[in-house]
Amino acid sequence: MGNSQSPATNPRYVSAARSFTHTELDDLKSLFVSLAAQSQSHGQYVSPSVFQAFFGLHGPLGNRLFDLVTQNRKDQKLTFEDLVIAKGTYEKGSKDDIEEFIYRLLDVNSDGVVGSMGGDLKLDRIGVKSDLEAVLAVMLDDISSQTNSEPAYRPHEDIIESFLNAATFSMTNEGCAESCMSFEDFRSWCSLLPSVRKYLGSLLMPSDSGRPGHQVPHLMHLENIDSSMIIAKREYAWHIGGALPQQELEQWNLLYHSAVHGLSFNTFLGNISSNGAIYV
Repeated sequence: MGNSQSPATNPRYVSAARSFTHTELDDLKSLFVSLAAQSQSHGQYVSPSVFQAFFGLHGPLGNRLFDLVTQNRKDQKLTFEDLVIAKGTYEKGSKDDIEEFIYRLLDVNSDGVVGSMGGDLKLDRIGVKSDLEAVLAVMLDDISSQTNSEPAYRPHEDIIESFLNAATFSMTNEGCAESCMSFEDFRSWCSLLPSVRKYLGSLLMPSDSGRPGHQVPHLMHLENIDSSMIIAKREYAWHIGGALPQQELEQWNLLYHSAVHGLSFNTFLGNISSNGAIYV
């Protein structure tokens, strides 16, 4: 019926399945069976809510990823074949395949273009946040472990604005009120923001697996320092960590603060010497 095909005759499934070992396919099948059971679908499909809960996704980014994984059928049903095809592209594909998937993921409004209206709470033509603003808001809420559905809740406004200012929108399209982000614009943006690229490139890994792009270093400082005096917030540490290897993202210790150690340059040098990698 419709455009459904059996796994044996679906060329996209056959091609994607070849990129996995037998063990990996068995593991994917076990995962699908478990999620389908939670979806109460008699083993036939995974529901959007179960999919998003397992992968730790929410909001427009979670909705968009589910649509992409289910090949935009809009039937609210993720099949085993969908899962294999998506992970085969998103995790096993070529660099171009993976980045094209992520680029399409940014189009949370599903209008075929990646746009940003910028400015102060400007809305796009259908009355929702611009694609990039919506994606960044979900990401930063996730990283800072804050969520709030109130319309006026915008704790990351300055960070979002900075990230948007780093982007180029060189493509003109009648679907955009302003210029849109081309695929090459997206690639250039990711080269400037490796933390964003890492985050968006690991969303189909289980949320409890320490997936790349989601780690925030544990920021350690003396108990007598008011945390409001610390410049290195979780979001800033996450952003810096995007350009660092995994082993340097476990714990960061505050070695010097002028309010505690004074303004002596010699003290500053003494505190940071012989302490391995230092971030100033």
